[in-house]
Amino acid sequence: MSVEGSTKAVVTALVANLGIAVTKFVAYVLTGSSSMLAESIHSVADSSNQALLLIGGKRARRGATEEHPFGYGRERYIYAFVVAIVLFSVGGLFALYEAWHKISHPEPITEWQWVPVAVLVVAIGLESMAMRTAVKESNAVRGKASWVEFVRRAKAPELPVILLEDAGALLGLVFALLGVSLTLITGNGLWDGLGTAAIGILLVVIAVVLAAEVKSLLVGESATRENVLAIRNAIESVEDVDRLIHMRTLHVGPEELLVAAKVAVDAEDDAGRVTRAINEAEERIRASVPIATLIYIEPDLFRTAPGSPASPGAGTSA
Repeated sequence: MSVEGSTKAVVTALVANLGIAVTKFVAYVLTGSSSMLAESIHSVADSSNQALLLIGGKRARRGATEEHPFGYGRERYIYAFVVAIVLFSVGGLFALYEAWHKISHPEPITEWQWVPVAVLVVAIGLESMAMRTAVKESNAVRGKASWVEFVRRAKAPELPVILLEDAGALLGLVFALLGVSLTLITGNGLWDGLGTAAIGILLVVIAVVLAAEVKSLLVGESATRENVLAIRNAIESVEDVDRLIHMRTLHVGPEELLVAAKVAVDAEDDAGRVTRAINEAEERIRASVPIATLIYIEPDLFRTAPGSPASPGAGTSA
């Protein structure tokens, strides 16, 4: 996934949300609408989240050290997980609390009645622009995958996070607009509280989805099916490699892939020939899958237990 594309989407969303947050707070101060307050906090949470993603991206670019020999690529996952926590607590739970307060003591909007509607309409326009940028950058890397597949399988967290945040922001603005509009039409502040509750539930759901997806990346995910097949083909195409016995892949960062493989070689091959075969396999892997930055290949003899059929998983012990 393009780091530049991810950064562009994050910066666009950050600028949009900072502007939206200020206008929403002004509208809340003027009208006292709980929907506007919930949306204000939502925009502040989104702005903080985008700042966290930028910080995570910067810290992840640090070089490997003796203490962290595989580098800091996973810091992007850590910061993305913090984003889910912020969205859940600061955004979702606060909105639900404010909704409970407003539903318990509903109050109509009696002053500056046109302000929240105007602010929400402008915010929808600005958020749509940010969403358009996120969709454009995601389309450049998602290929033929559906949007659900893209969010679930993406190894770089920034674009899926921004996509879900922007989608949630747009839907939340619609909920706020409905709540405010119905409150103005009916004079009943209960609608404002219900709109706030809908925003809170939406943010909690999005935060849970984000947390689940990022947790999978933190635990450690293998390469995509396409990359696994490309690596397998690269290894098996080497003349002096008889077969691939077994292989494991692991993302140590969004653009950093660890490949560990055991390959079968001829028992009659000398050390020089085996070494050349392994070096050639590494070159072909890197040519096929450039993000495979860490490659460990172990030569072995392919053997099967007496009376058992040959199996790609068989081999001598390391």
